[in-house]
Formats: sequence, structure tokens, C-alpha cells
Amino acid sequence: MPIRAILTDIEGTTSSISFVKDVLFPYARRALPGFVAARGKEPNVRKWLDVVAVENGGACQDSVIVEVLQGWIDEDRKHTALKALQGMIWADGYKSADFTSHMYPDAAPALQRWKDAGLRLYVYSSGSVPAQRLLFGHSDAGDLTDLFSGFFDTEVGGKREAASYQRIRESIGLPGEEILFLSDVVEELDAAREAGLGTVLVDRREDYPQPREGEATHGHVRVVSFDQIET
Repeated sequence: MPIRAILTDIEGTTSSISFVKDVLFPYARRALPGFVAARGKEPNVRKWLDVVAVENGGACQDSVIVEVLQGWIDEDRKHTALKALQGMIWADGYKSADFTSHMYPDAAPALQRWKDAGLRLYVYSSGSVPAQRLLFGHSDAGDLTDLFSGFFDTEVGGKREAASYQRIRESIGLPGEEILFLSDVVEELDAAREAGLGTVLVDRREDYPQPREGEATHGHVRVVSFDQIET
């Protein structure tokens, strides 16, 4: 069957890993204390702070919660509460033009080309959906959000779990073989393949200086740029 939809990861796929680790994470870490002090009583912020508090034994002072969250950032923990709060902080950064998000030079043109060819484009990332929209809305290639038909985050499940891709497939409403998933993480591709999706390993030299070839690909098609992807 022909490919009718493309589902793409972000970090290491459309955008460099270093942008997330060297720009976004440190920005959120620095801004957390001030953000919680200024907006910690807002309901949409408080609910996530309370989630963190419950996971740490119940009532916690906000200063303790901030320390926990900063520790999670240092660990690159994929926690929904952290991702939601980071997304709010990044929104402030984008709106203040403190930074724009990195986009690989081949990514934006390819996404536009696929969109023009009638393919439906989706994103699946561990970052929250609002954070994904911000990243594509404030990229160094401009606002790309209109290219996408939908966004998915870890609320559908972990990225290394086949059930997550089954839920995404059901949400998109296409057979798995008509959806192509792009990622730099082999284990994510393994899970997507188990759910019936087509897969491509994006092995960018900037993020992975040591090429992953042969058995390291787990049998997934390997490319080093979007220009090599056949749809």
C-alpha cells in the first residue's frame, strides 16, 4: 500500500539533540524557580506541581518541588508533569524571542513537499503537545504548524511501547502500513514496526557521529537526511 501519512519524532530527527539539551533544558531549569513563584497558584500550573508533590510523599513546599523538577531535567526524565511545565516556560521564552527552535535544513522543505503531495503529517514526541506546537511554530525555518494534521505525546503511552503506536494508528484512522514513522531511536522504531507501521531510522551525522549500520539498524531503512526518504 502507498504511504498516506508520515509520523515524525522531533529530537534527533527534525531537530538537533543539542538544541533540546543545550538550549531548552537549561532555559527551563533556570526559569523554574521564578516561574513557580509567579504562576504557581494558577490552576493549570498547580495541578502539575501537585502531581510532583504526590509522587514525593504528599505535601511539599514549592521550593522542594522545584528542586525535584530540576533533578528530573538533569536526568532527562520523561515525566508528563515535567513536560507540561517545561512547555509553559518555553512558551514564555519563544514569545520573548529568547530563542528559535532548530530545524535541520532538509526537514522543513521535505515536510512541505510531502504535504503538497497530499500526505498527512503528524508528530509523536516525548515533549508535550503544546511544547511541540511551540517548537514548530517558532522554528528557524518559520511557522510550520500548519503542515501538521495532529500531534501526539506520551499521554498515548511510552515511545518504546507498541501499544502507543496502535493508539496513534487508530487515531489517524489508517492501516499501519500506510503510516511511515521517522525516528533516530531504534527501540522506538522497533515498537512502531511491531504495531504494523513502516519505519525509517534517521541517522544524522551531527547527532550520531558513529554511523549505525548493519545489525545496529535492527532491519530498519536508514537515512542520513529527509531527502533520502522514499514515499
